[in-house]
Amino acid sequence: MRLQRFLAAAGLGSRRHCEEYILAGRVTVDGKIVSELGAQVTPEEQAVTFDGEPLRLERKQYYALNKPIGFLCTHAAPHGRRSVTELFPPGGPRLFAVGRLDETSEGLLIVTNDGELGNKLAHPRYRIDRTYLVQVAGHPPRSVLEQLERGMHFAEGKFRAQGVRPVKKQGKSTFLEIRLREGRNREIRRLLARIGHKVMKLQRVGFGPVRLGRLKPGEFRELRPAEVHALKELVQKTASSRVTKAKPAKRRKSVRPQR
Repeated sequence: MRLQRFLAAAGLGSRRHCEEYILAGRVTVDGKIVSELGAQVTPEEQAVTFDGEPLRLERKQYYALNKPIGFLCTHAAPHGRRSVTELFPPGGPRLFAVGRLDETSEGLLIVTNDGELGNKLAHPRYRIDRTYLVQVAGHPPRSVLEQLERGMHFAEGKFRAQGVRPVKKQGKSTFLEIRLREGRNREIRRLLARIGHKVMKLQRVGFGPVRLGRLKPGEFRELRPAEVHALKELVQKTASSRVTKAKPAKRRKSVRPQR
């Protein structure tokens, strides 16, 4: 199999990222650095390392984690800070979080060693719905919430929510259910700040077909086979629809009238 495909299957990320690792000279096969794309490898017979760490094909594992506040979604957190991967038992497969939740947010994260699927789920072009329960200061009227659905322009482009639904009022605050498809950096906080309603608490409760359920902060569970199948099917449907839309319409041949 191609070396970049093996690296992705071993949990190092998308094939594009794995190609970058190869070109950077970070991968060895049988002790020799391989820095050219197109190399073939036989995993059962050859020893492959990444930054000196032996790699092997592992059973794909998929988890739902309730990320606590104060944890980072990076694989290796800066000194003195904690990564979500530390919440899993040591000695297991090389896991990474799908997408991001900032340090002050909590809730559902998909954590896996399936680099190829994980990067597709996180990529904006696949437009996977992410559902959040957000507590905001004040009681924004429907007319104001509609601004979130129409969208607003920021330096990175237009931010917009796919849907916003008031859930309940609590004292001088309101709980909103907000759906996003791209999940850009601090998108919800910035949108709500623009309309004058500060975020008091932000929790992701859904990612595509997967729901947070009753997981407590720091707890995780393995995804059910039906959930994994639904995620893969969702990515496949999105990819297929993009290919269909990208196909140019066939040009009709003009027929000259006979004289």
